[in-house]
Amino acid sequence: MSHEPDTRVRQKVRLPELTAMRQRGERIVMVTAYDAPSARLADAAGVDMILVGDSAGTTVLGDRSTVPVTMDEMIVFTRAAVRGVTRALVVADMPFGSYQVSEETAVANAIRLVKEAGADAVKLEGAGRTLTRISGIVDAGMAVMGHVGLTPQSATLLGGYRAQARTAPAAARLIDQAVALERAGCFAIVLEAVPAVVAEEVTAAVTVPVIGIGAGAACSGQVLVWHDLLGLSEGPLPRFVKAYADLHAIIGAALREYADEVRRGVYPEPRHTYGMPEVEQERFASRHPSRKR
Repeated sequence: MSHEPDTRVRQKVRLPELTAMRQRGERIVMVTAYDAPSARLADAAGVDMILVGDSAGTTVLGDRSTVPVTMDEMIVFTRAAVRGVTRALVVADMPFGSYQVSEETAVANAIRLVKEAGADAVKLEGAGRTLTRISGIVDAGMAVMGHVGLTPQSATLLGGYRAQARTAPAAARLIDQAVALERAGCFAIVLEAVPAVVAEEVTAAVTVPVIGIGAGAACSGQVLVWHDLLGLSEGPLPRFVKAYADLHAIIGAALREYADEVRRGVYPEPRHTYGMPEVEQERFASRHPSRKR
């Protein structure tokens, strides 16, 4: 298996291409990113979609959940990520409170993410009343990704951050929700923390791509959080997370080495400093006698 960068010249990912990928059986790759450098790296690696998730609340802002994240914060994160992308399709999360109140509020906030931040699409959690919000946003000319299973914005109602649809009735409801999301106009669905056997049935029940996170290998694609897959997160991680690097240790070691060299006077070395032409040094010294000592 090659670990070389994806150097293929590829066009901007559009919604029809994602649908075609599902039909061809090609797995779709999505990753979260919250700033331009991260998005640029993901884009260069050939990632198909970048999710500017409200998970930034916990991974970047230090909150204990995604609930406190605001629309203004999502605008900043999304705008930054968009600046780093040339190919991947950028999806922005609509944070808690930005679409629950009314369809009008949902449409207005979706417009902000598309118009002000440059997102290609937005993502909403849940079904139920969310379905009318999705339909309204789609009718207004914007692309929407759904999200069912474990929905972090409503984790309290779901009994915490735990796997969903682990009973037959709950699994049946989940399939119905996914079908309803497709009918409402979603171009894709994120399916989080559900048994693999259920995720397989959900994927078979709809025609749009199903992007799994903790939902097994039968989904149309996968998404992971930037900090989790790169080993930047602290504390216990969900069982579905695979860390592909240990940047926490690498960054920590680099910072400790930097601090040590500064304290010992090892850094900066002459090669890290700027010089001055000799004639200018002499002129400078003539004006500042202390330099002649």
